[in-house]
Amino acid sequence: MNNAHSSLPAVAPTAPAGLQIAVRLDTRVRDKADAIAQAARLLQDSGCVAPGYAAGMQAREAQAETFLGHGVAIPHGRAEDRALVLRDAVAVLQVREGLDWNAGQNVHLVVAVAARSDAHITLLRRLAGLLQTPRLQALFTTGDAQQVIDALQGQADPAPPAARPAAVDLAEACEWTIAYPNGLHARPATRWAEAARGFASRMQVRHGGEVADARQMASLLQLGLREGDKVTVSAEGPDARAAVQRLCAVAQALVAQERADADAAARKAAESPATGWLPPLARPAFVGLGASPGLAVARIHQWRVEAAEIPDLPEPLSVGGARLHAALAETQGQLRALHDDTRRRLGEGDAAIFSAQAEWLGDTGLLTRACQFMVQGHGVAWAWDQAVEEGAARLQALDNPALAARAADLRDVGRRVLVQLQPSLAAAGPEGLPEGGCILVAADLSPSETAQLDTARVAALVTAQGSPTSHTAILARTLGLPAAVAAGGGVLGMADGALAIVDGANGRIYLDPSEQDLASARAHMAEQQALQERVAAQRSLPAITTDGVRIEVCANVNLPGQVPLALSQGAEGVGLMRTEFLFLERGSTPGEDEQYETYRAMAQALEGRPLIVRALDIGGDKQVAHLELPREDNPFLGVRGARLLLRRPDLLEPQMRALYRAARDGARLSVMFPMVTSVQELLALRAACERLRAELDAPVLPLGIMIEVPAAAVQADALARHADFFSIGTNDLTQYVLAMDRQNPQLAAEADSLHPAVLRMVRATVQGAATRARPVGVCGGLAGDPFGALLLAGLGVGELSMTPNDIAGVKAGLRAASLRQLQALADRALGCEDAAQVRALAKEVTA
Repeated sequence: MNNAHSSLPAVAPTAPAGLQIAVRLDTRVRDKADAIAQAARLLQDSGCVAPGYAAGMQAREAQAETFLGHGVAIPHGRAEDRALVLRDAVAVLQVREGLDWNAGQNVHLVVAVAARSDAHITLLRRLAGLLQTPRLQALFTTGDAQQVIDALQGQADPAPPAARPAAVDLAEACEWTIAYPNGLHARPATRWAEAARGFASRMQVRHGGEVADARQMASLLQLGLREGDKVTVSAEGPDARAAVQRLCAVAQALVAQERADADAAARKAAESPATGWLPPLARPAFVGLGASPGLAVARIHQWRVEAAEIPDLPEPLSVGGARLHAALAETQGQLRALHDDTRRRLGEGDAAIFSAQAEWLGDTGLLTRACQFMVQGHGVAWAWDQAVEEGAARLQALDNPALAARAADLRDVGRRVLVQLQPSLAAAGPEGLPEGGCILVAADLSPSETAQLDTARVAALVTAQGSPTSHTAILARTLGLPAAVAAGGGVLGMADGALAIVDGANGRIYLDPSEQDLASARAHMAEQQALQERVAAQRSLPAITTDGVRIEVCANVNLPGQVPLALSQGAEGVGLMRTEFLFLERGSTPGEDEQYETYRAMAQALEGRPLIVRALDIGGDKQVAHLELPREDNPFLGVRGARLLLRRPDLLEPQMRALYRAARDGARLSVMFPMVTSVQELLALRAACERLRAELDAPVLPLGIMIEVPAAAVQADALARHADFFSIGTNDLTQYVLAMDRQNPQLAAEADSLHPAVLRMVRATVQGAATRARPVGVCGGLAGDPFGALLLAGLGVGELSMTPNDIAGVKAGLRAASLRQLQALADRALGCEDAAQVRALAKEVTA
């Protein structure tokens, strides 16, 4: 539609803030792009901007959020467009029927800003002050343009204040009773929000007089829903009925898993002894809450993080908005990487913590609050921190321990974004940790800090704050670290180096224990250690089939500190060292010397066992701001892996020089390149490596490639002429074979690596490698699946690399079967029609 039915614009000659204001009432628009175009034309027709400013406004939308909240959007140009501004001005479009700005964002006032300086800040402050007021609502439908101009100029409102509207349901609705034992916490709320975002209709969830945006996890959490609470899910829009039915179906489908999780936790608690170990003499110096069972005897190490003052440095809204958008994008990438790393090391259950955390980054309420502070004249870092603290305080105030514990997650995410905005606020990690392990004491620990602790240097955790239901506690249990939380501020006064016993089951800390107490604790720990060693003895047995064929089983690791855990789980080497984690989680690119030290340390930790290092795999789901890579609409099909390395010798050459230097020092390592799609790429990489090797007079290294795309699998015979080995990355191979983004929650169940098409690509790779007798390994998620490992061995894969925790199960399964049986099983799988049929074969194997 055009705007033929819209009124002619009303213009205020010059506002007190030095801005010209033009208003067009009852504007008809097709979509957001049309609204921005009309607003830009209004600015241009008013003689305030030159042609070209409209393009800058449209480009701005791809860079940063311009939805201010409560029905108002503030599109504006980029910093580089200021030269096109002839006069500071604002163009206001009133859209009475509402406009979908972004998902879940309904706009009635489009306030387009054109400013050469900060002259518009006064108006934006005024606009922020109007949010959530009856006067703003009146502007959405007024037929008097002067009312809009007066409101933006700060004129008094003659209208009496209206009462707060009652919460009402939308056109299509259904009622549902919360049936989750732990209430609506972060993980099911994430699933609700994901389901709601799959529909065009506006959706909400109401509990009593409170209403939440169904698309926003944070908004749902703030309802504080407990088991037994009744809610109404409602929607309005083109697919409202389907949307309501789907969200209610998702909510109901989660009940069984939520109850099973609660039952499992209850059984685990019931199985734990009520008292456990008790010291002969000592009395606890501090009593907190048991968060992770186990005993530890070690010395105290205080991790004191000084509270940093957040600078409040005002800057133009356009600049601040762009910086906030970039910080959110960078943090999104960090959390994806952390999820990926945690999933491989600890499993999908713990990794889901960071998927739920990522939901905060898209929370409109949080972003809106930050924008409100910015338009009031505050700096972006201060505004973001204030918005996070307000949200965390609201969660903590809820009468629900599980939800209150999510405040730590919000602060964890908020801190990551804050460091991107203000790098000087980055806190150093715990320093000076002893080799034998210590009791790490802190006011609190975030989930991401806990997930990345070096368990060789930390024997137990004690926090003054926290909760047994927090994600930090969950991760501590997975890592096997005894932990006591909520022990009070007194624990922060314990002296560094003091000897202590931590009882993670009962949340007790014993200071300066007697020799008798120490002997009792150590005896108890020795008994537990003996049990673990008997299990470890089986893990260390090789994976040899009943007919004598050995399958090498290795571990996927990122850093040298993770090697001891991998070896203790039975790893025979490292089949995948992901070097991108040297580049992620930091603000600068590691140099050659730093990389060299890491690779040498990794080789030393392995004590001569094989090490396969994957060259830098950046792109796709791993974006790194300090590498200054161009934005791509589809990074999974863009410049990533080998393509990036060949275009960026500043990344390839320092890494390869560091690896060749480590090899020259005696490291037993191989190198593989990710995302190779052609012989030409492989030849170019080999040529670059040979040149660097000759310059350093280093030994020849085996150079292999990752098989991650169909092109590489189907021409494996050609690639085998030039590659020394293959390693199949089943995660990426699955998404490219099935054309399904493996991070899309709606497709996660269908992006199954056991799909016959994926298995056929594995077989093609093995057959192509056989033409040159090249070894083939698998380092993707399928290798760590006990049934998947059996199929891979049957398909001819000779080496499997996986998360350390998966090694024991995979080895046991391989030792229980013959290769002939596995080959027959693989042949049957290749003949299946879909992944479900393949998975059905697993029941026969375990029957």
